[in-house]
Amino acid sequence: EVQLVESGGSSVQAGGSLRLSCLAPRYPFSTYCMGWFRQAPGKEREWVATVSVGTTITLRESVKGRFTISRDIAKNTVDLQMNMLNLEDTAMYYCAAGPTCSVLRGRLSAIRHWGQGTQVTVSS
Repeated sequence: EVQLVESGGSSVQAGGSLRLSCLAPRYPFSTYCMGWFRQAPGKEREWVATVSVGTTITLRESVKGRFTISRDIAKNTVDLQMNMLNLEDTAMYYCAAGPTCSVLRGRLSAIRHWGQGTQVTVSS
């Protein structure tokens, strides 16, 4: 099975910043929508940000103005820049890939490609 590999998770104080990175094999992910998800303890996994092949970005409302997502086709990476982190951002963050961004945001059960996750912990 093809693996997505995340990195960059850490512990940070509220108000701080982190940059997560996801390394994906060029094929087939260069033609896929890529996204970042998160799951906090006791909560469902939720999408945070997606970026299409054409680099159209969609951000979850709660992270707008603080997070951004980018993809580097040449490096096969998808990054999530997180600024002004708050306690509610504490979660395991996952990279995912899907044939369309609407699938990534709307059909969690249909997503077949996930990374192993990287932990982000925000403290006061």
